[in-house]
Amino acid sequence: MIFIIAILKEVKSMNNPENQSHYFFTPWLSGINRLLFSVKLHKNKDEDKVLHPFRVILNKEISDHVRSWRFIILIALIALTCMGSMYTALTNIDKAVKPNDPEGTFFFLKLFTITDGTLPSFVIFISFLGPLLGISMGFDAVNSEHNHRTMSRVLAQPIYRDYLLNAKFLAALMVISVMFFALVFLVMGLGLLTIGIPPTAEEFLRIISFGILSVLYVAFWLNLSILFSVRFRQPATSALAGIAVWLFFTVFYGMIVNLITRALAPSSIASEYQLIGFEQFKLSLLRLMPNQLFTEATTTLLMPSVRSLGPLSMEQIEGAIPGPLPLGQSLLLVWPQVTGLIAATVLCFSISYVSFMKREIRSR
Repeated sequence: MIFIIAILKEVKSMNNPENQSHYFFTPWLSGINRLLFSVKLHKNKDEDKVLHPFRVILNKEISDHVRSWRFIILIALIALTCMGSMYTALTNIDKAVKPNDPEGTFFFLKLFTITDGTLPSFVIFISFLGPLLGISMGFDAVNSEHNHRTMSRVLAQPIYRDYLLNAKFLAALMVISVMFFALVFLVMGLGLLTIGIPPTAEEFLRIISFGILSVLYVAFWLNLSILFSVRFRQPATSALAGIAVWLFFTVFYGMIVNLITRALAPSSIASEYQLIGFEQFKLSLLRLMPNQLFTEATTTLLMPSVRSLGPLSMEQIEGAIPGPLPLGQSLLLVWPQVTGLIAATVLCFSISYVSFMKREIRSR
């Protein structure tokens, strides 16, 4: 009360015209107050920038992924198999070059595609082991927090609920991106040291496009495993569900499509347009598989001589000059496959996001 009375007296004395000294000190005092307030506001902004909840959760998830034995074992396995395919490509690079090869100018791209039959190529290894990496990094993303009773403690803090799910997906995606691009650049560096021929600008852009496509392909399986982690309480159940979907698309779905197409195959006297329509129907069924979309897109990007991903009639082939496509045309050719992978990834993430936002998080 005494402090308030003193302030009121000070204000009254400032309004007194006889006391002119206050008019001299008032601008200086207000300027000092504004300076102190701006320094305090800037300090608070810096603290908020450093201690943002989303960044804290993101750094924690990246650290957990990098330090886990699961990630170390998987990256060692993928790196070992890719180095094996790289050795096979380097030992057979001289046999891949032919006199009338339309892809002779894209010599560096053959490091990712050629094989002698003993080991698959680099692209085949990524197509086979990439889903396992995505499933292993997301099958216990959410349900492990419930089982360890840390979900309610984390979300009891003043943070948004979707920060947790977004940070888990983004952290795993960042780790996968760094790993894949490190492998791609490692293959490029070893090829450059061994062959001695640097890649051209178009070859470099094609390889970078292949790396981005590989990340999108693994991101689909990552989102699928996160969806199972949200839906199932036990990590073992979500891991088995993800592996079951991967085995279904890798092994059994192709068999089912072959049985369907064999039963619906047209007769031998069918017209050309009927045969083309049947082949397009078969391709439409096969393109429901994520690995089929990835294979078609990577084949087109790393083999520029591929000019079509479907059946063509004689009228379409007539007058065509065999030769490699430019990068822009190859990207237009694979754009439906890339769009399909992105749509499947967004669909899985949307379902897991809605399920997570509606889920009860209180520990029992």
